[in-house]
Amino acid sequence: MSYLVEYYEKCKAGEIIIGKELMAQLEMLMEDMKDPVYKFDPAEAHKRIKFIENECKHSISPFAGDPFLLQPHQKAFREAIYGFKMDIEGKWLRRFTEVTYMVGRKNGKTSEVAADGNAEFFCGNTGTNILCASNDYEQAGLVFDEINNMREESPKLVKVSRKNIKGIFMGNPKQKNKKGKYSYQNKAKIKKLSAKTGAKEGKNIDFAIVDEVHEMKDDSLVRPIKQSMSTKDEPLYIEITTEGFTEDGYLDERLREARRVLKGEISRPRWLIWLYTQDSETEIWQDRRTWVKSNPNLGVSKKWHYLDGLVEESKTNSATRAFMLAKEFNIKQSNANAWLQESEIINTATFNIEDFAGAFYIAGNDFMETTDLCASKLLLKRPNDNQVFFYSHYWIPESKLELSPDGEDYRQWERDGYLTIVEGNSVDSSVVAEWQYKLLEEYDLKPFKSGYDNRFAKDYISRFEEIFGKGVALNVPQDAKVLNNPMRRLEADLRDKLVNYNNCHGDLVCFRNTGIKPDTLGRIMPCKMHSTKRIDGTAAALCCYAVYEWHKSEFLQLIG
Repeated sequence: MSYLVEYYEKCKAGEIIIGKELMAQLEMLMEDMKDPVYKFDPAEAHKRIKFIENECKHSISPFAGDPFLLQPHQKAFREAIYGFKMDIEGKWLRRFTEVTYMVGRKNGKTSEVAADGNAEFFCGNTGTNILCASNDYEQAGLVFDEINNMREESPKLVKVSRKNIKGIFMGNPKQKNKKGKYSYQNKAKIKKLSAKTGAKEGKNIDFAIVDEVHEMKDDSLVRPIKQSMSTKDEPLYIEITTEGFTEDGYLDERLREARRVLKGEISRPRWLIWLYTQDSETEIWQDRRTWVKSNPNLGVSKKWHYLDGLVEESKTNSATRAFMLAKEFNIKQSNANAWLQESEIINTATFNIEDFAGAFYIAGNDFMETTDLCASKLLLKRPNDNQVFFYSHYWIPESKLELSPDGEDYRQWERDGYLTIVEGNSVDSSVVAEWQYKLLEEYDLKPFKSGYDNRFAKDYISRFEEIFGKGVALNVPQDAKVLNNPMRRLEADLRDKLVNYNNCHGDLVCFRNTGIKPDTLGRIMPCKMHSTKRIDGTAAALCCYAVYEWHKSEFLQLIG
């Protein structure tokens, strides 16, 4: 029997739902079974399937300790990898030497390829050299550690192998004189490698697992690994991934070529392309059943209720939506996904700054680079009021007005009273401290705390501390770890119309131009939707929200 043929027939009949890209690969494989150029013999695949199900156990909750029983799609995948052979220089060798495997997260891909690592180590050739690699050492360690966890769960495997800080090796330390494949005679080994590690060449690898290739900007890790396999008759390189956010990185180029193969535009007979992808974003929102296209283990290792909740949350949370589409459904998201829609940003409510005379505020400041605005915001609150009030001001060098590529009329901003045009080519950040001092003189407005981005802030800090003293100004690092929570809370408050920015057109423009850039953990930070657009007002607002989050209880006590 053939698991691959059975899987194809069920997919073709609609019993199993898959996407068009995987169906294209399956149909190619069915045609190749009839092609005399190839031979199909699933014996090697079945040997590994039997080994995995008999000797490998899960180590991660909620399946820890359970036998690793492969699902039909997983058995079909292994048959595809190991079942096809082709004539290479007069020898029938395994056809596929490269595999691209894309599947939504939490579908068990790490455990799955870890089981393959063990199967290749114990069922493969004597002297097999296996490598677990990724963009960083910690990620590479996930697959390596899971290989070892499975090994340690099996008394049979532990008895004939060992692990130390260098890797996993064949042979029992208590039986050093033993001979044969499962002894010290067999120099087979499993090691891990990071993209940041030097000396990647000369590894002489038989079997490589490269994890999360979506994070790679180029092929600087992959290329030496593939080159090190060039002396092998049947090397196997497997890259596993979800979609990601790296723009024009290694995965983008890889998938462009893969999709040309699946369309029949180019031929790569030794490359197996196994993509669990959606056919469109629309079907995600309209037909829950289609979620299995990118999540074949849905209902097994991945729970329906988890994905239900995530889809529902993403309808009102742009950061969740971008991360979900990339990681759960393998739909590419650019580095700059729109943060908020126009209707969510617009708030025509206004207030009079005189009404806050004598109040304390939290300031947020974003100081300019060569072509950017300089922005400062005061975050003001009223007792027992959920609203947040922003009082904003901007600065721009006069020399930049005519060259400004974003189409904004900054002269009008100046006439409206929330922009100062500064002579020369740059803005001295000390003018922001002077503006805040002017507010102290006119309205007795006093800074409780003032957040700033460390870049270009030296003059501001010096003048601000002369006026208001030390310990008031706080550095707000501009990274996703710090800005994730403030950005999510500002988004929610803008949606709920709790942010009164005094109908300031500059604020509206900056909010409108802001995109979100998630990191690999789903944390977000702002980015420009276009390189010529301004988001300095958003950056200042996030500094306010970050400081407010750090000192909320003290600030609320202060304002009564």
